[in-house]
Amino acid sequence: MDLFAQQAGLLPLPLDDGEVGWMAQLPLPWSNADVFARLLAETDWREETVVIYGKRHLQPRLSAWYGEKAYAYSGLHLQPTPFTPLLVTLRDAVEAATGHAFNSVLLNYYRNERDSMGMHSDDELALGPRPAIASLSFGEARTFILKHKHTRQTVRVPLTDGSLLLMAGDTQENWLHGINKMTKSLQARINLTFRNIV
Repeated sequence: MDLFAQQAGLLPLPLDDGEVGWMAQLPLPWSNADVFARLLAETDWREETVVIYGKRHLQPRLSAWYGEKAYAYSGLHLQPTPFTPLLVTLRDAVEAATGHAFNSVLLNYYRNERDSMGMHSDDELALGPRPAIASLSFGEARTFILKHKHTRQTVRVPLTDGSLLLMAGDTQENWLHGINKMTKSLQARINLTFRNIV
C-alpha cells in the first residue's frame, strides 16, 4: 500500500493481491451538482452494443469515450472524441490526487436502478501491464463490488457523489469489479473512469 501512502487523501482499502484507494470528495472548482449537470448536457451519450459469449447485447447504461486514442473491449470499438474543457479540468484534478497520468476517459451514465455494470476486469492489452484506473462518481451513490478471482473475497465500496476510487498494481489481474442492478428506486449517476491507453 506504499502507493497510496504517498497520495494525500486516498484511503487504502483492505484487500489482498491488489491496490485500491478511495477518497470521499475530489477537490474541484465547482459543486458536484454543477459538474453532474454539465456532464449530462455536454457529453455525446450513446447506447452501445457489446458482444458477450458470442451474443450481442445493448449495454444497460449510456456511455461515451473521450481522449487521445481508440479503445476496444467486448467487441466494441470506440473512436475518441477530444477532451472538453470540463473533462480536462476533471482529469487534472484526478491526476493531482492519484499521481498517475491519464490520456482517455470512459463515461457511463446510469439512468436509474436498472442500469448496471457486469463483473469484469479492465485487462485489455491496450491498458498495458498493471494499469491504473481512476473512477470518479457524481450523482446517486451506487455500491461498487470487488470480487477476487480465486479466493472469492468480496469488498463493497459506496461510490458516493464526488468520490474518487483508484485501482492500481495487480488489481485487474486478480479482481473482478462491477455494479449490480437494484430494486430500490434510484436517481441518475455519472461515472468517469480515467485510464491511460499505451
